[in-house]
Amino acid sequence: MKKGKNIKINGYDRFKINYGTVDCKDFKSVFLNIQTWAEPIDHIENPTKAVMSLTKSIKYTIFDNICDETFENRFIVDLDLRSSGIQYGKKSFLNLECVFFIKNEQIAFKSNEIKSTIKSIVDSILSNNFIKNKQFNFYNRKIE
Repeated sequence: MKKGKNIKINGYDRFKINYGTVDCKDFKSVFLNIQTWAEPIDHIENPTKAVMSLTKSIKYTIFDNICDETFENRFIVDLDLRSSGIQYGKKSFLNLECVFFIKNEQIAFKSNEIKSTIKSIVDSILSNNFIKNKQFNFYNRKIE
């Protein structure tokens, strides 16, 4: 019996975004998934440091924009971008997964409150960490 739900968020040309839950019957957490292709703008001396810096800035953005009424202040951020493959002129797959824990267990997964809060977090992550990024350009596909 399938308990999980997944909802795609459209309207972003360089990113594939969806959010969901693994158990909508016993609803305790929401995951957010953002996928894109990252290409360095210039040669990066230390790719590991660049990936760690991006992860840290995403965590700060989420912490500043998380809704206290909907989600708890604890969350998990997992940025998957292989630093060993980062090189100028080559696109690398980037997968960002965030897990948010629900504060009010009476709220429904498909409620407008969850949708608007997730959309707000997505907008702030994209504008602060991806669009204004000085180290990487982001693309919807590997080959364009």
